[in-house]
Amino acid sequence: MRRHEFKPGRLIAGLFLTLTGVIYAGDAGGLWETPWFAVIPLVTGGLCLAAVTGSVAHGIRRRRRRRTAPARDGAGAPG
Repeated sequence: MRRHEFKPGRLIAGLFLTLTGVIYAGDAGGLWETPWFAVIPLVTGGLCLAAVTGSVAHGIRRRRRRRTAPARDGAGAPG
């Protein structure tokens, strides 16, 4: 089985959207009362946090890949 890259931005987006689903499910089940507009800041905040996390993780991955890549000086190139 091939391993996949860990994408923390997707994890955070999934957690916030799951939390939103739980809030709506609790409201539908009658456990609590949730106004319709209460989850808008939760979803937008979660997506913004996921975007920032994904960008930071991408920058770290790119920097790490650049640091571990072998230097290409043209000596081994066919010519």
